[in-house]
Amino acid sequence: MSPGSRIAVDAMGGDEGLAVMLAGVARARRQFDGMRFILVGDESAIRAGLETHPHLTAASDIVHAPEVVASDTKPSQALRRAKTTSMGVAIDLVKRGEAAAAVSSGNTGALMAMAKLSLRTMPGIDRPALAALMPSLGDTDTVMLDLGANTECDAQNLVQFAVMGAAYARTILDLESPRVALLNIGTEDMKGTDIVRDAAAQLRGASHLPLRFEGFIEGNRLSRGDVDVIVCDGFSGNIALKTAEGTARFVADLLRRAFQSSIRSKIGFLISRPATQLLRDHLDPNNHNGAVFLGLNGLVVKSHGGANEVGVAHAIAVAAKMVRDDLTRRITEDLSNFEAQAA
Repeated sequence: MSPGSRIAVDAMGGDEGLAVMLAGVARARRQFDGMRFILVGDESAIRAGLETHPHLTAASDIVHAPEVVASDTKPSQALRRAKTTSMGVAIDLVKRGEAAAAVSSGNTGALMAMAKLSLRTMPGIDRPALAALMPSLGDTDTVMLDLGANTECDAQNLVQFAVMGAAYARTILDLESPRVALLNIGTEDMKGTDIVRDAAAQLRGASHLPLRFEGFIEGNRLSRGDVDVIVCDGFSGNIALKTAEGTARFVADLLRRAFQSSIRSKIGFLISRPATQLLRDHLDPNNHNGAVFLGLNGLVVKSHGGANEVGVAHAIAVAAKMVRDDLTRRITEDLSNFEAQAA
């Protein structure tokens, strides 16, 4: 991050409360020397919480916001209270240029609505997309988008998602030329809808961009590590993400049940504990936390509502990397190059 850059943190959002949010911010501060924060929320509560994190106090400013967006608040209701809630104030700090990015563990729908209304979409972007990291068998995680911001998309939307996702992968995963694929019901060129095939045709002609288009990928290979960026509409992406999360929990519960089924199984668990711990760490959502709204005139990161301090710190790290590498500029340049070549 450049000197003076600050990240606005919605200190009141999330299921675990202020204590976990502050612990996550403190952890991120220890990992990234020089990082500064604006903590948004109930000022008296934040000051009391900072007493257990004295090293964080000097690196933080506090902006008071009297209200909190509840987990069951409708986006339309949240928008009417944007100026008085910790979530809305954090986003407004980004809009005014007082913060380089905002991080919140609060209501996803409300955060999306506030961010879109306040920051607006970048020039050349029709719709913003929600991107996140998924664990894979490859050397790095896999970027997937859109994960729910747009239930219906046309070919141009998918192409824009691909360009944004590749720029994000270059920033977060430190990849020079990310491998990009479109989620489809088959890998053959004739498979899928007209929209998906049209998007693929456009991306095949984008050899001048810092990405490698690999064609189509099926749902059963999402976590194989075959590609770095997976692009789809928000309806398909949200279902794929929830299915992957459910499968991970199913496998973990199945292993737990199997290891508890007998004395021999319990002994086997003790022997294989290092391997099972590695599996648990790899699948732990806290180690992949931090979804991003790409395509806005500002950086907003959505931390999982149930994230622990490790997860919160990871989401803040995602924001810091985007600020450091000026992700918005990268996306703008790649889109301009794509449109110039297409013209």
